[in-house]
Amino acid sequence: MMQRIHLISGPRNISTAMMYSFAQRPNCLVVDEPFYAAYLAETGILHPGREEVLQSQNNEREGVLKSVFLENGTTEELFIKNMAHHILPTDWQHFIYLKNFFLIRDPKRIIASYAKVIGDFGLDDLGLKQQFEIAEFLQKKGQKVIVADTGELIKNPATYIASLCEALEIEFYPSMLEWQAGPRPEDGIWAKHWYANVHQSTGLKPKLETAIELDSKYTELLEEAQVYYLKLKAFEIKH
Repeated sequence: MMQRIHLISGPRNISTAMMYSFAQRPNCLVVDEPFYAAYLAETGILHPGREEVLQSQNNEREGVLKSVFLENGTTEELFIKNMAHHILPTDWQHFIYLKNFFLIRDPKRIIASYAKVIGDFGLDDLGLKQQFEIAEFLQKKGQKVIVADTGELIKNPATYIASLCEALEIEFYPSMLEWQAGPRPEDGIWAKHWYANVHQSTGLKPKLETAIELDSKYTELLEEAQVYYLKLKAFEIKH
């Protein structure tokens, strides 16, 4: 039986680097944002490369659920990278049987990064509220909530990824810390619009984040997002 490891992340996080990390595991297939096209089709939202995304993926949510979340594959593991704001409550029931974990980030940094790509956005676009709601649902269904914080992860990736694997009850492989720079076969068609920075990386390396200044127009949004961030932060893995 294939193990499905399900990452539920917000945007402008290191979720793609996390996908690359899990792609280094032996006999692990990865899937990049399977609900992206369905999300674009349902909302009508204008994202860079919208038409290419719609043509590259199944636009029907039920089809995605069947092909990605329900059918058995040929590898031992399947790693699914999902954006929380792409997910509808009708999908949550299918997550009960997966190994779910949440990747969070200081909302100040999410907002600053998002503003470089998308001009007009709000709380629903940041994913933190949806992450918390999904975590609450899964907890009520008896699942342990597993949360990783990017700000902590990048301080000592080796130790943190090992702790994450322990929380997920899977083996840690040192190979998860390194990969070749450049575009990768697991990338979605949208990579050219969103993955420029991660394509320059060669792995998860220790890094200290520098201080950032956020435009005052985002003050209210930051305060709203911070509430959900701190609620999720309470479930962060021990490392």
